[in-house]
Amino acid sequence: IAGINSVGFGSDFDGVGDSLPTGLKDVSQYPNVIYALLKKGYSEEDIAKICSGNVMRVWKEVESIAGREMKG
Repeated sequence: IAGINSVGFGSDFDGVGDSLPTGLKDVSQYPNVIYALLKKGYSEEDIAKICSGNVMRVWKEVESIAGREMKG
């Protein structure tokens, strides 16, 4: 459904109760996810996209479009 350029971490752990996976109780345990991704064969480049690259790319694009729209 979505490729590597369409996913990213979210730190919105509020309200999920006890449904979080073992080893991922809060953002301090993100390294556990990164380690698991490396073990699964994800490249460091892909992991960088997941950690922040994708969201920053989209953020910049949205800001650019908003800037053009504001100018009229």
